[in-house]
Amino acid sequence: MTLAVFYKLLSIAVAVLLGWIAGRQHWLGKPGEAGDPARVLGNAAFGIFVPALLFRTTARVDFATLPWRTLAAFFVPLLLVLLCVYLQQRLSRRTHGAMPAVRAFAATFGNTLQIGLPVTAALFGESGLAIHITIISLHALIVLSLATTLVEMDLARAAQHGSLASTLALTLRNTIIHPVVLPVVAGLLFNATGATLPAAVDEALQLLASAVVPLCLVLIGLSLATYGLGPRLRGAAGVSLVKLLLMPAAVLAVAHWGLGLAGTPLATVVMLAALPTGSNALIFAQRYRTLEVETTATIVLSTLAFVLVAPLWLTVLGWLA
Repeated sequence: MTLAVFYKLLSIAVAVLLGWIAGRQHWLGKPGEAGDPARVLGNAAFGIFVPALLFRTTARVDFATLPWRTLAAFFVPLLLVLLCVYLQQRLSRRTHGAMPAVRAFAATFGNTLQIGLPVTAALFGESGLAIHITIISLHALIVLSLATTLVEMDLARAAQHGSLASTLALTLRNTIIHPVVLPVVAGLLFNATGATLPAAVDEALQLLASAVVPLCLVLIGLSLATYGLGPRLRGAAGVSLVKLLLMPAAVLAVAHWGLGLAGTPLATVVMLAALPTGSNALIFAQRYRTLEVETTATIVLSTLAFVLVAPLWLTVLGWLA
């Protein structure tokens, strides 16, 4: 492990620790007093800061210059794994409501920013960073949008009181009028005009977006203090195995044998797929009040296990090279 990666992991641990201390000392209030502090922070992230990040990203991305083959090598297997986990959970009698989509999201959404950026910079330099940053620009947009659509479909189906048409209409409404999908749609429409964001607006959006990472890390610590880890360690271990082993294996297969990627592009997308579960998974779970404990445990376990898994995938990539 390089020093830069170690420092990044240490900074993450410090932010999570501060959130845990805040939870234990009730600096943000006790659960039940004017609302659960963890839920309040989660709602703030999901309702204010994440929409600013998504709108700014989609409004600024240059679709004409994107490396589509490399993006397909990463996102096609990611979405296939997400859908497979979702369908397996949907067929399970033990899961219902928002649980399948929340678990599938945690099994596929990686920590591409706090851990991914320093890992890619240390291992692959500027050429790897160019690919990494391109994927980051679409990562939350694609995965969050699909997971949101799936969960809203399940919730509409569970609450069905009328015809199929009314259920579909409710699903469509709840999917579009949503703090994830709505800013994405608005950003894409703005992007299509060819205009650029005014400097003042761009600065304000960037300020709001910059709060997502520290807020989510503090939220993890706060959730640890509020919910603990014990009851959901088994489920978290299973989701972590999917994220750290199945996801990069699927990306490797599609990228190398399916699309013919090699060298730095192949190594970059595989290591991106092997990253631990990202903190956005917790605010997604908080949004739907489902599996908060398991998602918190998954983030912690997968981040710790990444220290052991990363050398394994680098060894596999070395053999292929």
